[in-house]
Amino acid sequence: MQPSEWTRILAKYREPILSRSVFELSVTILPFLALWALAWWSLQISPWLALAFAVLNAGFLMRLFMIQHDCGHGSFLKNRQVGDWVGRVIGVLTLTPYETWRRTHAIHHSSTGNLDRRGIGDVPTLTVQEYRAKGFFGRLGYRIVRNPVFLFGIVPFFMFFLHNRLPVGLMRSGRKYWISAMGTNLSIAVLLTGLFWLGGWQVILFIYLPTTLLAAMAGMWLFFVQHQFEDTIWDQEADWNVQEAALHGSSFYDLPGVLRWMTANIGMHHVHHLASRIPFYRLSEVLRDHDILAHTQRLTLRDSLGCARLHLWDEKSRKLLSFSDARLLPA
Repeated sequence: MQPSEWTRILAKYREPILSRSVFELSVTILPFLALWALAWWSLQISPWLALAFAVLNAGFLMRLFMIQHDCGHGSFLKNRQVGDWVGRVIGVLTLTPYETWRRTHAIHHSSTGNLDRRGIGDVPTLTVQEYRAKGFFGRLGYRIVRNPVFLFGIVPFFMFFLHNRLPVGLMRSGRKYWISAMGTNLSIAVLLTGLFWLGGWQVILFIYLPTTLLAAMAGMWLFFVQHQFEDTIWDQEADWNVQEAALHGSSFYDLPGVLRWMTANIGMHHVHHLASRIPFYRLSEVLRDHDILAHTQRLTLRDSLGCARLHLWDEKSRKLLSFSDARLLPA
C-alpha cells in the first residue's frame, strides 16, 4: 500500500471522544498534583524522599506534555479554543510556550526527513559528505552535539529552561509568538515565586527542578528515537514525499505497557505522522486494525539503545551510520 493511501484510511480515527479526553487528562493531572503534594510533605522527613517522589512524578509531567502535544494538533478536544487553553495551561508546567511550540512542531511535521529543510524542530543531522567537508572545529562541534551526554543531558536543560523563554525561530513571525513566550514566562515566574514563598528553596531544588528536568530528558530521548534510527529515511527536496517520510522516517517505538501509557502512545510515531489529528488514545486502535503498521519501522526498547551511536546519514546506503562505520566508507 502506498503511504499516501494511509492518510485516507486513517481519517476515520480522527474523532476525539470527549469522555475519554477528560478521563485521560484527569488520570494524568490528579496523580501529578498528588505526587507533588506527597513530595512536599515528605520534605519534613527527608529531602531525598521528596526527590524520589519528584523522580516518579517526571513521568506524569511527560504525559502532560503529550496531552499538550495533542492539543497543539487539535486532536485532543473537538472544541479547538478549549483545547488551546488546556495546552497553554499545561505549557506553564512543561516550560513550553504553547503557540510557539505549536508552530515549530508544525514545521517539523511538514519537513521531517527533508535534507533541504533541516533546522527547526529536529535533531541536528549531517550527511557523511557534509561531515567530511567540514574542518576540524566543525567536526568537533558536531561530535559534541551528537554525544549522548550532551544530547540527553545538557540539551534538554537548554531547550526547556533557556531556549523556550524566547520564540526562537519565530522572532519576526508575529506578536502572538512573543505573547505566548512572555505570557508563559510570567506564569512560570509567578509559580516559582509562590513555591519559594510557601516552601523555600528546598521545594524548588528537590521537587520542581528534578521533576521538570527528568521529564525534559525523557522527552528528548523519545523525540530522538522517533526519527534517529538506522533505517529511517532522508531525501533531498526533489525526491522527498511527506507521507513517505512519515511512514518510513518515523519509528514505531514498541514500549512495554506501563511506558506506553506514561508516554501516551507517542511511540506509535509513524501513525502519528501519517495522521496527526488522531488522539493519542486511539492510536492503538490503528495498530489493532492494521497489523502491517505494527511491524513497520518497529523498535523495541533494547533496539533503541543502539540508536544513540548513530550520527551520520549516508545517502548511498540510505542508512544512519555511526562515526566509526562512516569512516570505513570510501571517499
